[in-house]
Amino acid sequence: MLRATIPTMLGTEHTEDVDSFEEDLQSEQPATARSFAKTFRLSMLFAIVLVLGFAGGLSVGAKVIPVNISNVPLLGDGLNSTPDPSLDFTDFWKAYNVLNARFVQTHGTSTPVDAQGKLWGAIQGLAASYGDPYTVFFPPEEAKLFEESISGNFSGVGMEIGLNKDNVLVVIAPLKGTPAEKAGILAGDVILAIDGKSTDGISTEGGVKRIRGEKGTPVVFTILREGKNREITVVRDTIQVPTIDASLDAQTGIYTIALYEFSGNSAKLFDKALVDFANSPSKKLIIDLRGNPGGYLDAAVSMASHFLPRGADIVTEDYAGKEKNNTHRSRGTGGVPDGTKIVILMNQGSASASEILAGALQDAKVATLIGTRSFGKGSVQQLVDINGGSLKVTVARWLTPSGRSISDGGLTPDIKVERTAADYEAKKDPQKDRAIQFLKTGQ
Repeated sequence: MLRATIPTMLGTEHTEDVDSFEEDLQSEQPATARSFAKTFRLSMLFAIVLVLGFAGGLSVGAKVIPVNISNVPLLGDGLNSTPDPSLDFTDFWKAYNVLNARFVQTHGTSTPVDAQGKLWGAIQGLAASYGDPYTVFFPPEEAKLFEESISGNFSGVGMEIGLNKDNVLVVIAPLKGTPAEKAGILAGDVILAIDGKSTDGISTEGGVKRIRGEKGTPVVFTILREGKNREITVVRDTIQVPTIDASLDAQTGIYTIALYEFSGNSAKLFDKALVDFANSPSKKLIIDLRGNPGGYLDAAVSMASHFLPRGADIVTEDYAGKEKNNTHRSRGTGGVPDGTKIVILMNQGSASASEILAGALQDAKVATLIGTRSFGKGSVQQLVDINGGSLKVTVARWLTPSGRSISDGGLTPDIKVERTAADYEAKKDPQKDRAIQFLKTGQ
């Protein structure tokens, strides 16, 4: 989630269309911060490489969070610029002067760096020193790309990407019905190269920049899956992502709600699906969050409120004592018939808002989680304007009601079931089969 201080955001986490939705981005202008409570998709930078041409794209917004800045002196932008007297910058200036005096350009394609570019590079290195894939600095040009990614009105391949705990670029989830899904991209694929260029050391934003392009043009991914390298070509297109599918299986008597993202209207669509479920003869419900990279925090809170009593904790933003924690609680809206048995399907493409909903219901023992471990996108970022550039810094982490940190490896399913590449190719779904078995037998 990303928050902005001076701009913030949740997932997004990043879409290349980044939305990456699940980050909760907050934006702070001199005295306020706007939280796009988008539980990701930001490239988390999750980057939804979608090129979101989706109907209206992603809308941002809305809770206003007052931000108190007590340190002085302050610049005109309200940021503290007091030098740290404990730091000795002698070595920095030595390196700076050596580079200025001795560097010789050896590649015709390299561009000479001006003084401002050197400063941006130093800030990027400072942010990188924290070892957090979501704490990054964007120089003005990249900051503009990041903002465009959030608004989502360009072409892409329809998948969310991000850095895993080893800082390796991976596919968080291909979105349903998109070119990436149709080409065979799977959640968890490691992206080794894009159009033949290695992704070693690349940022999420850098990956997004390579993937974006003109509609109708191909992009070639070299991926690592189950120990084997393979190349997959995907043709860029304008992306339209369905939000929800809901239906009753007459043969099994089980009602399934498949949720593909936590968008601006997903909570209302979920409400309608629950009403349809309540009016059906079924008392068995599957909520399928596989491949759902997240979206709006408020949508996750709204959905969880159907299953938890009013006032029950859903998720807490933990600021590690740097400011007061913020706990989001159930509104107790109900609507779920008594005696309903619930299974949530998840995989490593389930991130951010998906993990918030699943974690809350798992902790309350309302639902049984089946599948594989979730992605583990459970942090809040704040976006700070630095003279036209953007510093995105992790300021908090998500905790489930029992105190589990979502960022600490994601959620562990109650019943672990893999779905292999061979299963996908054969159109087999052992995870859903296991969910049906559990709902029928209780085992």
